[in-house]
Amino acid sequence: MAVGEDPERQAVCGHLDQVRAVEPSSADSCPACVAAGDSWVHLRMCQTCGNIGCCDSSDNKHATAHHQSTGHPLVRSYEPGEGWWWCYDDQLLFEVAGSFPPRPA
Repeated sequence: MAVGEDPERQAVCGHLDQVRAVEPSSADSCPACVAAGDSWVHLRMCQTCGNIGCCDSSDNKHATAHHQSTGHPLVRSYEPGEGWWWCYDDQLLFEVAGSFPPRPA
């Protein structure tokens, strides 16, 4: 069952129906930064496909680039202990009740 199927949660973001059970494309790094020999500041995980990309504070902004190239609207923080979500389309930062951080602290 997708996270967006709960009507109470649907009011938070109009794109929760696009959340899938995903596996991260990397355990602890931005693969595009690694391939380019660059560093990153923080990591984000796409909730449609599991792509791991670096945040907008990083030089390459791979998470945003992924959204722009795929249209996948939702990411979660992929930092240990953080559980917040970001919707690019709605420009909305939020948390989903009962959703635990993808990487424990």
